[in-house]
Amino acid sequence: MNIGKMVRLLPLGDGAVTLQFGTEVSAEANARVLGFCKALTQAKQRGELPGVVEWVPAFAAVTVHADDADEAAAAARDAKLLALAEAAAPLPAAGRRWRLPACFDASFAPDLAALADARGLSVPQAVGLITGTALRVYMLGFLPGFPYLGDLPAALEMPRLATPRREVPERSIAVTGRLCAVYPWSSPGGWHLVGRTPVRLFDAADDEPALLAPGDEVVWQPVDAATYDALDRRAAAGALTRAELLA
Repeated sequence: MNIGKMVRLLPLGDGAVTLQFGTEVSAEANARVLGFCKALTQAKQRGELPGVVEWVPAFAAVTVHADDADEAAAAARDAKLLALAEAAAPLPAAGRRWRLPACFDASFAPDLAALADARGLSVPQAVGLITGTALRVYMLGFLPGFPYLGDLPAALEMPRLATPRREVPERSIAVTGRLCAVYPWSSPGGWHLVGRTPVRLFDAADDEPALLAPGDEVVWQPVDAATYDALDRRAAAGALTRAELLA
């Protein structure tokens, strides 16, 4: 077997298994995750995965949920999943490219100046690095629609805050390590807050509730506070369309 193609299958309770493609956050492992998800979709459409209900991609793994009737059916399913995972071609770029407005005003970015200073940068330099990078959506998690985005430049790399905040304002843009994220709602959090977007990332009433999906790319478009306020009002009224946000 090609060592580069090896996949670990890990049981997860009675109704799920995890297919693991690696142990580190990397575009290569995530491309294999996306390729496997595509293969799962195609196999499910062909009727080849009886019992499989859904799957959830992560950084370097996919958890598959199933409701197999008996142990023999579960064993056959696991063998099929493992073979499918090992054979699936990587999918490096699968999604949409978004250009999302972001305001880096000090009132929205309480940690930006300290982060920049710690890394020997000016605030404009730090913002330039954040906005000048096309960020890959690796996965959604923590909160519905919460995107984990990578990879920020190494010049911005910082550990989490020593003391997490009890409340992070909704739609705050946050960074830690070489990852960037957005809090769809107010929540506790320990990442560095460097800006805010007016864009709503999750709408349960929509046919596609989460704005972003694994494999998408995000580029932050800097806007001033006045523009942010105008966009925020439009977004609150449901007048800021997805089509406007696609690059």
